Amino acid sequence: MRNAILPATNNLTMTDLKDAFEKAVAESKQLPSKPSNETLLSLYSLYKQALEGDINTQNTPGMFDFVAKAKYDAWLKLKGMAADVAMQLYINLVAQLSNKRG
Repeated sequence: MRNAILPATNNLTMTDLKDAFEKAVAESKQLPSKPSNETLLSLYSLYKQALEGDINTQNTPGMFDFVAKAKYDAWLKLKGMAADVAMQLYINLVAQLSNKRG
């Protein structure tokens, strides 16, 4: 994700970006094939960062709650990322996944 190339967004208003993000969220539920667990974690963490910002809990999941721990860790890695950047990366990832034929 860190090496993802962002398209020029200086012409987009925040409203346009939010609209594109909401469209990508809807499209993510209709992908041609189920993404890998790693990709699902990327989608989850970008979504959470875009809508909620930095992870807001210090209570880490228990070590045997593997799914919750993976989600927590994925979101924590995005700490400090601006919401608009997270939205654009989410949009880019969904577009990439939508173009793949399973």
